[in-house]
Amino acid sequence: MREIAATRRRFGYRRIGLMLEREGIVMNHKKLRRLYREEGLAVKRRRGRKRATGTREPMPVPDGPSKRWSLDFVSDVFGPARRFRMLNVIDDYTRQCLALVADTSLSGARVARELDRCIRLYGRPETIVSDNVL
Repeated sequence: MREIAATRRRFGYRRIGLMLEREGIVMNHKKLRRLYREEGLAVKRRRGRKRATGTREPMPVPDGPSKRWSLDFVSDVFGPARRFRMLNVIDDYTRQCLALVADTSLSGARVARELDRCIRLYGRPETIVSDNVL
């Protein structure tokens, strides 16, 4: 069991048990788990995702219209079960709402279509920012 666990670090006691059965060693799953724990074996925990390091600087204030747009998604509920979502596209310099799209679901294709429409009407911004919280 130790040899298998050393070569296959992501295998737990159940998969190691299957490999032992292939080699002809058959044992009760409760006994296998007890031996696995007594040997101090465990599947190594995966580490969390890496976060950005360093100092964060405040985002510079745009110096003219159509320099930076902000995307924001908000949602609410009609009564007990009718959920709806809204997409807000805002020009950060003028604080003008360029688009306010409400629907029961907003797909990525729909968001892209609405952004293309805003670009046709108001011109292409230098940057588009989103808070990435859904």
